[in-house]
This record gives sequence, C-alpha cells and structure tokens, in this order.
Amino acid sequence: FKCIARATCSNFKGVRMLKEKIVALLNDQIALEDYSANLYLAMSSWANSQKLSGAAAFLESHSDDEHSHMRKLLTYLNETGARAVFSEMSKPPCEYASIKEAFEKVMEHEKMITEKINHLVDTCLSEKDFATFHFLQWYVAEQHEEEFLFQSILDKIDIIGTDGRGLFMIDSEIGKLANK
Repeated sequence: FKCIARATCSNFKGVRMLKEKIVALLNDQIALEDYSANLYLAMSSWANSQKLSGAAAFLESHSDDEHSHMRKLLTYLNETGARAVFSEMSKPPCEYASIKEAFEKVMEHEKMITEKINHLVDTCLSEKDFATFHFLQWYVAEQHEEEFLFQSILDKIDIIGTDGRGLFMIDSEIGKLANK
C-alpha cells in the first residue's frame, strides 16, 4: 500500500500546503480505503456464491461506503493543494471456509484500519497539522462504529450459530444491515 506522495500546488495559489509526511500518510490511507472496498466486494461475491444474499447485499453496500471514504480523503487532498497518487493494489482474498471466518477477517481488517487512522491522527498532532487532525475526527468516529458493527455481527453468529436454520437467520440479520 505504499504510495509515493508528491505535494503539488502550482494550480492552487493561496491553498494551504500539507507536509509531505502527511500527504504520504493520506495517500496510504486512500490506498487502504480502496483495498477495503475491493475486499468487501470480493467478500460479497463469495457470499453470493454461498447463497447468502443478505450478507452479499450488506458487504456490497459496505464496499460502496469504503469507496466513499476514499473519495472523501481524495477531495481533502485536492482542497489542500496536494495530489492523490494511486498505487498498485493487492488482490483481496476471495475464499472463506464459513460466514464466521469471513466476518472474523473483516474484523481483523477493520482493527488494522483503526490502527492506521490512529497513527495518522497522532502524526497530525506531532506535526501540528490541526486542520487535518480535525478532518480525521470523522474517520476516528467511523472506525469506532465499524468495529462495533462487525463485533455485533460476530456476536450474533456466536449466539445464533450457523447450523441449519441458524445460517439462514444470520444471513437475514446481516441483510437487514445493508444500506443502513
């Protein structure tokens, strides 16, 4: 997910320039959000192949959310006179042993994203970039919501189980979360 970040400002007279360190981290976050969107889309395809239409719809919707998060970062970079630089993306996994394993992988991924956001926020504070720090507060709150959401799905899987009708109930419950 490494990006080469270049801050360019020739067309943005009077626009605040970000430090290269911050631009590089924001570009890395753009790459992570893009990867997240593709990961959830691949998971949606897997869920569809397993006849889990509720989980498939939820994961596809979540993919759209991740693209939105990426675009928000891209817009911020553009508004500050910096430039988003896209990097080559790794292929996301597309096979899972069970719905529980798929959502465990989602939870691991979201925890990693939280760590990256927290590092970015911490760097903004140490660099005294308070505008970017303020901008990132939305992502901090979003990550709290994401981890809570995915932990609640895992909790439901544990409570209901995935044997027989349990899998149908889990898929229905997850489907209700699509587009919320």
